[in-house]
Amino acid sequence: MRTTADRIRHAISFEILGVLIATPLAAFAFGLHTGDSAVIVIGSATVAMAWNYVFNLLFDRAMVRFAGTTLKTPTLRIAHAVLFEIGLLIMLMPLIALYLGISLWQALLLDLGFALFYMLYALVFNWGYDRIFPLPEWHQKA
Repeated sequence: MRTTADRIRHAISFEILGVLIATPLAAFAFGLHTGDSAVIVIGSATVAMAWNYVFNLLFDRAMVRFAGTTLKTPTLRIAHAVLFEIGLLIMLMPLIALYLGISLWQALLLDLGFALFYMLYALVFNWGYDRIFPLPEWHQKA
């Protein structure tokens, strides 16, 4: 399993790159002022960073318990990304609605746009991260 330091490096690098991509993209895609886009993206990134650490720790523990390894198949990678985004959506939707003064339905639609972007981004980022920083146990399985 990954160390605490590795999990922190993962979460911070994921969020920094995500903020740099998502802020201008969200402003353009949703017609938001850049400042509002930045507040939503950075606020969401802060919540997501904490959730990222907790979710990945729990997911890895479950994998070790049930599969004996943290090596993820493509199907597990997709499940991992989807489950992460569902949990994050539940946490962020009311916060976005409150900040923008919009309905929960509008916040859900906006958050779904973010979730779709971040789900695809998470899949690509995590795959790349695992290639750059592989765990020793994976070499034994190959």
